[in-house]
Amino acid sequence: MDAKRSNAALTPWRLALALGAAALLGAAGAGLVHIRWPGAAHHAAAHGPVDGLAAGQWGAGGSGPAVVNISVTGVSQADGGGGGDDGMQGMSPDDPLAPYFKRFRPPGPPTGAPTRGQGSGFIVASDGILLTNAHVVHGARTVSVKLTDRREFDATVIGSDASTDVAVLKINATGLPTVQLGSSRSLQVGEWVLAIGSPFGFENSVTAGVVSAKGRALPDDSFVPFIQTDVAVNPGNSGGPLFNTRGEVVGINSQIVSQSGGYQGLSFAIPIEVASKVQAQITTGGRALHARLGVAIQDVNQAMADSFLLDKPEGALVSDLDRASPAEASGLKVGDVIRRFNGEPIVASADLSAQVGQCLPGDQVKLEVWRAGRAQQINVTLGDANPQPGAALPFEHPPLALALASGPSGPLGLLLRPLMTGEQRHGGHPGGVVVAQAAGAAARAGVVAGDVLLAINGTPILNVEQARGLAARAGRSVALLIRRGKDRIFIPVRLG
Repeated sequence: MDAKRSNAALTPWRLALALGAAALLGAAGAGLVHIRWPGAAHHAAAHGPVDGLAAGQWGAGGSGPAVVNISVTGVSQADGGGGGDDGMQGMSPDDPLAPYFKRFRPPGPPTGAPTRGQGSGFIVASDGILLTNAHVVHGARTVSVKLTDRREFDATVIGSDASTDVAVLKINATGLPTVQLGSSRSLQVGEWVLAIGSPFGFENSVTAGVVSAKGRALPDDSFVPFIQTDVAVNPGNSGGPLFNTRGEVVGINSQIVSQSGGYQGLSFAIPIEVASKVQAQITTGGRALHARLGVAIQDVNQAMADSFLLDKPEGALVSDLDRASPAEASGLKVGDVIRRFNGEPIVASADLSAQVGQCLPGDQVKLEVWRAGRAQQINVTLGDANPQPGAALPFEHPPLALALASGPSGPLGLLLRPLMTGEQRHGGHPGGVVVAQAAGAAARAGVVAGDVLLAINGTPILNVEQARGLAARAGRSVALLIRRGKDRIFIPVRLG
């Protein structure tokens, strides 16, 4: 559901999420906010291998030379007003988290002006294969890799995957030092981890912290179950490795949450298993492959759990199905709660996205769903996420015809009216009633005038009288299926 941005939100140019490559330099030499990027003659000298605490207690001393600085050049596509990306792909600009989850694009030069950016990466094969973030090299015309021994190489982008933010690079060199890959699955919350990168151009800088959470989802429909840490990472750290205490790479530093554009204690890394899988697919097939289920999902809170007779608020609630999708073909229905994917528990909706994203098109999976108060098993053959299905037409409401509206539907506090013929055609749904006015419990839950009420507790709504009867018989909480624009969402409403 839509939400208005807080008036206290900071202006976009002061907010950051992704790191590194968006340090745009125009003709006037404007750099990062409050930061002047050093020119080539003024860059900090490359540090040698990690020593002291890192080498002695972390086992990362031998990995320092395998971490590289990446410089990119390109041509600005932003307008003179600056800003570039207005938020994360797939995220509504009205989302209250949008200002905090942004690609790091401060006000840039006018269109066509030269740009430069910096990031980090690490060598995974001695013949010159490197990993970094896709956003570090996105739109770059030239990519240069600088080693800790100060040698520099032109790099070729073999491929990149925006869905996971992983890119694979190749430089023409042999006998290079490499990192040792570990497993993020063995990480424990509270375990110490270490990052090496080039924050603000200071190459081979080392910072340390602890794992704050695992399997963290960010609000961009990402396929990635991020590792959250409190390691200090800043613009320029993007694409650098995250090490465990044995000196093994367990992730790629990718994003931060910040109100200032710099580190504020919330850092996110891509698990190395995800990156390695993308690397293998790109190097062998030229592109990364991701499976598609074809559902819109949302989290289950306590009110929804009560409405759907669940013992606890876990699972991914299906709020919509793509037409001709694997989900539709399998028999999944709106209102199903997906609780397990191939035997793995789905606690939050993001767990399902991550599980599907790591499968391949054509994989057959088993889903445990909760429907009508009992568990069911459904088999699904996953599709290909790369071909995007046709976007649904936006559902535009005509002026509200209050004269057609009936009185408030009992405890919900909704003034409802029937759908007009044109609304039924454009909405693609044969039933439903329009919310002419919202007050009381429904308004507090987020229902607004213009929403189309499609179902109450899983029962499709055919007319206003039926909606009033279902509302009158509802318990202490009720789940409303709402169409808003082209989206369908469940809104839990607590009554009484």
